Amino acid sequence: MIARLLCILSYNFNTFVILNVCSKLTMFCTANSLPMDLLLKQGSLKQEVESFCYQIVSESNDQKVGILQSEEKQLQPSVSKKSEGELSRVKFISNSNKITFSKKPKRRKYDESYLSFGFTYFGNRDAPHAQCVLCKKILSNSSLAPSKLRRHLETKHAAYKDKDISFFKQHLDSPENNKPPTPKIVNTDNESATEASYNVSYHIALSGEAHTIGELLIKPCAKDVVMRMFDEQYSKKIDAVQLSNSTVARRIKDLAADIEEELVCRLKICDGFSLQLDESADVSGLAVLLVFVRYRFNKSIEEDLLLCESLQSNATGEEIFNCINNFMQKHEIEWEKCVDVCSDASRAVDGKIAEAVTLIKYVAPESTSSHCLLYRHALAVKIMPTSLKNVLDQAVQIINYIKARPHQSRLLKILCEEMGAQHTALLLNTEIRWLSRGKVLVRLFELRRELLVFMDSAFRLSDCLTNSSWLLRLAYLADIFTKLNEVNLSMQGKNVTVFTVFDKMSSLLRKLEFWASSVEEENFDCFPTLSDFLTENNSTVDKDICSAIVQHLRGLRATLLKYFPVTSDNNAWVRNPFTVTVKPASLVARDYESLIDLTSDSQVKQNFSELSLNDFWSSLIQEYPCIARRAVRILLPFATMHLCETGFSYYAATKTKYRKRLDAAPHMRIRLSNITPNIKRICDKKTQKHCSH
Repeated sequence: MIARLLCILSYNFNTFVILNVCSKLTMFCTANSLPMDLLLKQGSLKQEVESFCYQIVSESNDQKVGILQSEEKQLQPSVSKKSEGELSRVKFISNSNKITFSKKPKRRKYDESYLSFGFTYFGNRDAPHAQCVLCKKILSNSSLAPSKLRRHLETKHAAYKDKDISFFKQHLDSPENNKPPTPKIVNTDNESATEASYNVSYHIALSGEAHTIGELLIKPCAKDVVMRMFDEQYSKKIDAVQLSNSTVARRIKDLAADIEEELVCRLKICDGFSLQLDESADVSGLAVLLVFVRYRFNKSIEEDLLLCESLQSNATGEEIFNCINNFMQKHEIEWEKCVDVCSDASRAVDGKIAEAVTLIKYVAPESTSSHCLLYRHALAVKIMPTSLKNVLDQAVQIINYIKARPHQSRLLKILCEEMGAQHTALLLNTEIRWLSRGKVLVRLFELRRELLVFMDSAFRLSDCLTNSSWLLRLAYLADIFTKLNEVNLSMQGKNVTVFTVFDKMSSLLRKLEFWASSVEEENFDCFPTLSDFLTENNSTVDKDICSAIVQHLRGLRATLLKYFPVTSDNNAWVRNPFTVTVKPASLVARDYESLIDLTSDSQVKQNFSELSLNDFWSSLIQEYPCIARRAVRILLPFATMHLCETGFSYYAATKTKYRKRLDAAPHMRIRLSNITPNIKRICDKKTQKHCSH
C-alpha cells in the first residue's frame, strides 16, 4: 500500500518530499501496530491516516490537497500534465474515490474604463464584483470583462448604450447612488415560524376561540391549502409553526404585554385622560373589574382598555380603588392627569363603585365624576301611567307563558309557518336589556292573530288579544319604546361626547312635546303601528286612552328633564367655535384671543367641516396649544358606559362554563384595545427563536 502511495506522489513531488512522507507514514503505522491495508479499513483510524497524509503533503507543497479516500479497490492514477512549472490538476480516480489538487482561481481587477459600460466595482478592490450604476445589479468577479459588461448594457439598458462615460460618472456621483446599499435581511425558518405563530395566536385571541383551535383546525387547514396550492415540500414547513395550547397561551400573554407597554407609554406623554369603570361577576364567580381610558394621541382621541383584573377578596370600593391604584403606581402613571371618572353610580347612591370614585377623586383633586347617561335614560323611561303599566305587564306574561314552555314554542312555530306569518317565534323580555322592550312588544303585536288562534281559552289573558282598547295601548307602547330605543342606540358607540348625548336628549324632549300635542288633536301619524291599526280596523281612540298617552308623554318629558337638567352651556365654543361672537365666561382673555385667531383661519374652518369634533381639536394642539388643550380636556370625559357593557359581553363569550379556569385578562387586552401589537418587536426581544417553544 505504501508503495502504491509513493508511486502516486512521484508524479507531483520531488524525492525529498517522497522520502519524508514515506518515513513519517511508516512511523505512524508502526505506532498503531497495524498493517497499512488493515489500517486503512478501520473507520476511525482511516480518518487519522487521511488527515495525517493531508498534513504531510500540505507542509511540503502550497497547493491544496483534497481528501484521500481508499477502500479495498486499487487506485488507478490518471494524470493530466501541463507545463513543467505548474500543475493545474492531478486526478486519481477509483470509481467514486478521488484525490484532487487544484490551484486558486484567477481574480480579475477593476479598470476605470469599465465605467464607460456603466459599471463600477463593489466590495474588495483586489477581488471586486461588478455593479451596474443604473440598475444596481451586482455581477460576479468573472464578469469583469469588457465584452460581458457591454452585453449587459446593450441588453438591459439599450437606451443608454451610446451614452458617454461622463453620463455614467454623473449618475454614479448622484446623492442616491452615494447611499450605502441596504442589506437584505432574510429571516430564518425559525424566525419566520415564530412570527407566524404570533400572528395566528393574535387572531385566535381576537376571535375569542379556544387555544386548541390552532393545532386542531388552523394548522391542518393551512397545510392542506399550501399542499394544494404549491406542493408537499412547502406544506412540511407549516409543521415548524408551533400552535399548541400552552404555546398559544404564552403568545397571547406576550401580545397583551406589548399592547400594555405601548398604552403605558402613551399615557405617560399625554396631557390628560378620563376613566370609565364597572364591576361584574363572571361564570366562575370571580368579581371582574373593567377600566377603560380615553386620552389624546397623534391628533386623535383614543379609547383603550386600561386593565381587566379579578378581585381576589371582597369586591368593595376600597378594593376596586386599590386595584386601579396599584396599576398606576406600578407603571408610574400620574393621577394628576385624570380629568373625569364615569360610572353607573349616581351621586345620591352609596355603593362600592361610588366609594371607589370618591377615593379616585381624593388622589386626583382636579378630577370630576359623571353618571352614565344611558343609565339615566333607562331610569327615566320606567315611569308610566298605571293603565299602560298593566298592559305592559300582561304582555310580558303572555310572552312568558309560551317562551317558558319549549313544547308551546314549537307548536307556535308550526302554526305560524302554516298561517304564513312574518315571524315564527316571540322574543323574550329581560329587564337588564333595555333595548329588548320595544322589539318584544312589536313582535307580540305583529303575531296577535296567530296567538289568538294558538292561545287556550283556559288561559286568563287570552281575552286581551280580542280587546280593542288593550291592543290600542299595546300598539302605542310598541311605538314609543321603539322610538326610545332608537335614541338609546344613537348615544352608544365609540368617541361619543357629552355634546352628542345632550343634543340627542334635546331633540327627544322637543319630539315628546310635539307628540303630546299631536295626540291631543287626535293625530296619531307619529306612531305608525297605532296609526295602521286604527286604519285597518276603521276605529277611533277613546278619550281615556288619549289622556293616558298624553299623560305618559308629558310625564316622560318631565322625568327626562329631571335626569338631564338644562344648564348654562359655557362650553358651547367647543362644539362650534365659529359661532362665538362674545367671550365665553369659562375662557380667560389669552384663550379668547387664541380662539379669535383660530376662527379667522380659513384652512381651520375647512378642516372643521371635514373632521369629527375630537379629531378637529386634537389636530390643533401644535398650532393653537392653549385653546386646543382646553377643548380636548372638555371632550375627554366619557358620556356613557357603552365600553364596559361591551367589554363584559366579550368577557362572557370568551370565558364560558367550559373554560372556567381561563385567565381572560390577556384576551380582553387584545380584543378591547385599538392598539395593534408589534409582533416584529416581540420577536426581536427573544434571544433564541425556537419553533418548538
